[in-house]
Amino acid sequence: MEALLDHGEGLLVPERMIVAPTVGVFQPVDLPDDSDVAAGQTIGMLEGPGTSIPVSSPFAGRLVGVLARPGERLREGQPVAWLRVH
Repeated sequence: MEALLDHGEGLLVPERMIVAPTVGVFQPVDLPDDSDVAAGQTIGMLEGPGTSIPVSSPFAGRLVGVLARPGERLREGQPVAWLRVH
């Protein structure tokens, strides 16, 4: 059992969070829940003064839900969406 504790990353957890890469006001793309999302796919944009930064999924999976609301101000690292990886 102790050997398993040394390798926590080896746990098979099928859910992953997509987080905001920076601060900004969130604007989602038109993507329904339960859609397949590819690694690198944009799920929304963070708008700031004179900037627009994409929020991209680092994982491939099925979109369980978007946690951030349109127009919500997000901080860096804040959860934006939830995926179930394939």
